[in-house]
Amino acid sequence: MTGVVSPSPSRRAWLRFKRNKLGYWSLLIFCVLVVASLFAEVLSNDRPLVVRYEGQTYLPLFNDYPETVFGGDFESNTDYLDPFIRERLTLDGNWAVYAPNPYGPKTLNYFAKEPNPSAPTAENWLGTDDRGRDLLAQLIYGFRVSVLFALALTFIGVLLGVVAGAIQGFFGGKTDLAFQRFIEVWGAMPELYLLIIFSAVFAPSLGLLLVLLSLFGWMGLSDYVRAEFLRNRQLDYVRAAMAMGLSNGQIIWRHVLPNSLTPVVTFLPFRMSAAILALTSLDFLGLGVPPGTPSLGELLSQGKNNIDAWWISMSTFAVLVITLLLLTFMGDALRDALDPRKADR
Repeated sequence: MTGVVSPSPSRRAWLRFKRNKLGYWSLLIFCVLVVASLFAEVLSNDRPLVVRYEGQTYLPLFNDYPETVFGGDFESNTDYLDPFIRERLTLDGNWAVYAPNPYGPKTLNYFAKEPNPSAPTAENWLGTDDRGRDLLAQLIYGFRVSVLFALALTFIGVLLGVVAGAIQGFFGGKTDLAFQRFIEVWGAMPELYLLIIFSAVFAPSLGLLLVLLSLFGWMGLSDYVRAEFLRNRQLDYVRAAMAMGLSNGQIIWRHVLPNSLTPVVTFLPFRMSAAILALTSLDFLGLGVPPGTPSLGELLSQGKNNIDAWWISMSTFAVLVITLLLLTFMGDALRDALDPRKADR
């Protein structure tokens, strides 16, 4: 009689996660949105993807071409939204393939029929902001900036939090006590005031913002990792590894760390949500990304300053709510999947 091989713990956790339909579909939708945003230049760009002109093939998405190449009079870069250039690209068998949304994040629609900010039209599907930039392009690129920033901030925070919590929990004693006092002092520093000071001294950039937020973003997670290490280091398999003569690094990496990652994985979606909200809030206050960078927070600020332009606040708010809801549903599903008290049916 052939015995039934039970699935591994990770496999059982994945099956529990898939049974949570809301979290599973949220993961799929979020991954699709992130992958699509990585190809934002293909989805929304004021340059054609491919141009066939007088027997020659051009790739404006990757190269700059002067206007004289397409029959213009100037040596400056071609404005592919110019009606004259568009007409030239459709004459005598010439053709061009444009992005579904023919506007970039910094493209100004000089040919709009209404003053800015203009309401949604057939040309600008979600309207324009107060500078004449296409709102859909702003949202696509702003979503990508927010997600990539949140991923980077989450990765750095998790790395620092795991290292700090592992050292505290595994060695304990004076090492743990010294780290705890340092965290108490470091956590008492006014983070917002430091951001204001550094934004006044240095030029604003995503790198500077990432460094400043990373200096404080690891402390919450380190407490959970420390508690897991304090519990797991007392178990028999760790004592057996010590008796066998394994080094502290080997014991941490091979035995204690894999069994202490449950809170780390569970909190990943929630940490990403917090990072997106932090970037949006700082951009709203003018302390975030450099001017001209697509930003959801800057769009919310525009919506506040232009109450009549409801499409700015409504569309930006919808993108934020959908993103945070997807991450929250994923976090709930992960928490249930990794909960040891959840019994398999």
